[in-house]
Amino acid sequence: MASSDRVAAVRATRLLETGPEEAFNRLTRLGSAILGTPMVALTVVDDVRSFLKGAPDPAVICGPDGTYESPVKDAACHLVIDAGDVVAIRDTAADARTRDLPQIHDFAAASWVGVPVQDPDGVVVGNFCAMDGVPRDWTDAEVAALRDLALAAAGEIALRLAVLAADEQAAEAAALAEVLEQSLVPTAPPEVPGVAIGTRFHAGGSGVEVMGDFYDVIPTPTGFGVVIGDVCGRGALAARATAMARAAVRTAAHSEADPVRVLGTVNEVLHAWFAGRVSFVTCAYATFTGPTTGSAWRVRVASAGHPPGFVRRAAGHVEQLDAGGLVLGLLEAAPIAAQDLELVAGDSLVLHTDGISEAHRAGDDEQLDEAGVIAALGSAAPGADADRLAEILAAAAYTQAGDTASDDAGVVVVRIAVA
Repeated sequence: MASSDRVAAVRATRLLETGPEEAFNRLTRLGSAILGTPMVALTVVDDVRSFLKGAPDPAVICGPDGTYESPVKDAACHLVIDAGDVVAIRDTAADARTRDLPQIHDFAAASWVGVPVQDPDGVVVGNFCAMDGVPRDWTDAEVAALRDLALAAAGEIALRLAVLAADEQAAEAAALAEVLEQSLVPTAPPEVPGVAIGTRFHAGGSGVEVMGDFYDVIPTPTGFGVVIGDVCGRGALAARATAMARAAVRTAAHSEADPVRVLGTVNEVLHAWFAGRVSFVTCAYATFTGPTTGSAWRVRVASAGHPPGFVRRAAGHVEQLDAGGLVLGLLEAAPIAAQDLELVAGDSLVLHTDGISEAHRAGDDEQLDEAGVIAALGSAAPGADADRLAEILAAAAYTQAGDTASDDAGVVVVRIAVA
């Protein structure tokens, strides 16, 4: 891409010439806490200047006008802009790329790592970086955490661009919502060795607002995790809360194996971010470890006010799991419920949002409920794969709602592979 095209993309964000913003500051504070570094920063970069848009404590950096900028040639961010990829430097004094950079000296950065921040078209518009006062090797997990935070920042930028575009042409609102949702719900289930994953996510209402349901599949130190959540409300605030919750789960999961602790971290992040606004997120997060002796996977399911999950055993029997816990974001410390189980070849874990279990026709209070979920899953043929189970459950909810959907609905099925 020509330099002029990249600069035009940066200017389109309308983030130049202005100071740090709290939406981005929160992401940098989360990064600082996870990485244990004194400085994490988000910058947007045109052809000559780097503007600070987020820092843990921007007041100590910014000038009287509330902004901080530096020439691109003086800052390490140009390395990421030029490379379009991660740049990790263990010892800035020993690296020819950084040892003479004025900004590296100003921040006393003995080590530095940066990852690109992209707009919805994949154009690099900025840099999400971390600095430490001593040389250090940046681990794959730390780089992955920074990537996740950069994705959250990119989601916020995408949201703003979508709102701007929607203001200019309201007829494109549905398409813009779909673009935003692609950053919150993977377009296709990721491939994980030893399991198959099936999903169905459908937006309720008019379809022009961003869906509040989300899911993700996350590599963990001992295997992988699957999260599903439902944000109270719709629109811009719900989309921001969704992006924040998803980023917090991914970031915490890189270094924390216990899903209860992961959701505890998410609660802390959301409670601070909501800052007294009446909003919340329900969430279920399951970690998979294994396979163990006999090809059994150890699974731990943590729940925060989310509908109960289900296990469909290989022979077709369906078991309802415990629910419990309190929704995230309301209290400083939310109780999280947990349940341990084992899954063997052919078994499936089924997680869903309340748009499934609470599906009902307009004017009729009869919902699908847990009994309907069990019946739908039990109706599947022996050996039904993950995608088929997700399809059957989503179809049952749609039928219960009279072939309409007033609420978002999501299903994630993880089936243990059969040798």
